Amino acid sequence: MSHDNNTDSHEKLWELIKDTKFGMLAHRHADGRLHSHPLTTQNKTLAADGILYFFVSRKTEMGQRLRQDGNVNISYAHLDKDSWVSVSGTATISEDMAKKKELFNPIAKAWFPGGVEDPDLELLEVRIHDAEYWDVKQSKLRQLFTMAKAAVTGKPPHDLGEHKELHLN
Repeated sequence: MSHDNNTDSHEKLWELIKDTKFGMLAHRHADGRLHSHPLTTQNKTLAADGILYFFVSRKTEMGQRLRQDGNVNISYAHLDKDSWVSVSGTATISEDMAKKKELFNPIAKAWFPGGVEDPDLELLEVRIHDAEYWDVKQSKLRQLFTMAKAAVTGKPPHDLGEHKELHLN
């Protein structure tokens, strides 16, 4: 992410993610099956390194699975804003105490009553490699009209919003 276009895309990506507190993180089991978990994004911003942060429980064994295969996808849906984001990247478990302290908050304390030193607390870092988003700016009525017109004419709808693929790292 070195040029203005990438910087703009990076900022747009964060703009779409920041108010969508829960993402569905999908990862692969050892047998190849996919499994998803709802997780709360802990970032206050999305830095240039393109890393998303989550707190996970050691009890869930998610950390163990991600140590074996860190390829993940996180999907975000903000229905009120008609925006959808799909992020793919590499997940790692971090013991960075400074980062845990920076991100820890009262909501996290509900899940990890021992605070940042809770032995059950693991910090999950997901380095974004690619992302794709759909951001619809038309009103619901305009969307329905556009879809109805497409159904009548047999021509796919256009200009429903912004759709972009990003390659960050």
